[in-house]
Amino acid sequence: MNTSVATLVLAVASAALTVAAEAAPLPPAASLGSAIVVQDQASLRAAPRDGAQQQASLWQGEVLEVRGERLDYLQVWDHKRERGGFIRAADVRRVALTEAEAPALLAVMRFVQETPGAEALGIGLAAAYLQAAPARALAVEEGAQAFDALGSFADRLARRASVAVPGKASGATLSAHLDVANGYGVRFATYEVEGRMQVCYEGEAFRRLLAMPVADAEQLARAALALTRPECINPDLPAHGRAKVTTWQAEVLERVDVASLPGYLRNRVQMRRASVWGAAAFQQARKNVGDPAVAAAAARALTELSGVSKAELPDEDQSAYNHAAMRVSAVRWALVPAAAPVATAGNRPILLTEPGAPGETCVLLVDAQHSAQAPLLRRCTYGVVWTASASTNREGTAVALAVQPMEGWRELWVLRKTEGGWLVDVLPPAATTPEIGVAEWAGWVPGGQQMLVAREARGQGRYRKSFEVVRLEGLTTERVTGDVAALPLFQRWQDPAWKRQTLSLR
Repeated sequence: MNTSVATLVLAVASAALTVAAEAAPLPPAASLGSAIVVQDQASLRAAPRDGAQQQASLWQGEVLEVRGERLDYLQVWDHKRERGGFIRAADVRRVALTEAEAPALLAVMRFVQETPGAEALGIGLAAAYLQAAPARALAVEEGAQAFDALGSFADRLARRASVAVPGKASGATLSAHLDVANGYGVRFATYEVEGRMQVCYEGEAFRRLLAMPVADAEQLARAALALTRPECINPDLPAHGRAKVTTWQAEVLERVDVASLPGYLRNRVQMRRASVWGAAAFQQARKNVGDPAVAAAAARALTELSGVSKAELPDEDQSAYNHAAMRVSAVRWALVPAAAPVATAGNRPILLTEPGAPGETCVLLVDAQHSAQAPLLRRCTYGVVWTASASTNREGTAVALAVQPMEGWRELWVLRKTEGGWLVDVLPPAATTPEIGVAEWAGWVPGGQQMLVAREARGQGRYRKSFEVVRLEGLTTERVTGDVAALPLFQRWQDPAWKRQTLSLR
């Protein structure tokens, strides 16, 4: 075996079991081995009978040292609590942690890998296998399976913990399972998002798996998807830190060969790539919206989304597909070159942009009588102004403009003429806390009083897509439907370029 590979796997095994080794060191050869608890709330009692005093309540995945046998009980020592006692033999699985037992541990771990609710037990079994297996086994397919299983258990446990209801019995169980996982050196990050806690697996097992040349495409895909979960990016990261994370995520996803994946898994990887490249396009645009890298990232995002096969998209992945589509839609104007402003005759307005305060872009509305030094309107933003999206109605009394203040959230600015002059109204994707969504102009209705808008957003746990007839004054919605065919005005006056380019009609 290659020396560097052997060193790597030994280091990984050591890291995964450091805490467990301290809590439950291997017993001497003359002892009776160890036992892994397989039942939640198993009782550690003072004597080998049901009526004896309960010393502690144990949870699946915890490891005990076996020191004797009495009737149908095992006499054990709990190194974590520094307490001895008796536990029913049916509540544990005895393990010797020897090389000969490693294949059996791997087989049980494979069985448990797809069992919901058994994550803590699976982590205990994975840790036992990593300690029992020789270095040569950890460097080949069996080692990749172990790290894949360990990462899958930890990631699934984090997902369960994130949706747990505080105060419920299930919440107490999950808290205990997380404590068991932490006891084996498995680490989790916790973020507060909109008043709830988001628990995320730190990902060490998956990172090690990505470095193993023997890992197959499906294992790499699972690892990459777990490591690039959008909800697990620290919300407090500054912009430059978030850009580094996005670059790293793109590199991780590039390691996956999607050609050899099953259709549903290939879709998941491509949807995640589309989301990541959409975020990359926005981050590049914040630095310099005219940088060719912006269009390249947006094009890559659109290519990945276009590669998703809807025929192989299960119901559970529909949410992820909508998520990816909105992120790509938010930056789609990067694919349309911004035309140089051309002076027009009369009072028909045009848009100009200029730098404002550091990080700001200022939008100027000018016409033949009002120059950039004395514009009709000046409005600044820290968002990305997609100038290629600007559209003026036939009457010259309103201008629609796409502005993106954050990743995956693009608003519609409507600059309109009133008796007191020009002003700006902002139409967001939804009247919720900004999460992900797009509001886009879809056409002008003749008469200068109405416009067509397509909106799509996810917020407060709900997804909504609508097509609306909006009155310019106050941006009030006059008619709304989820089916574009149900609005005759939409069918008649929707802009051909919008219909050709939008992702709202997917």
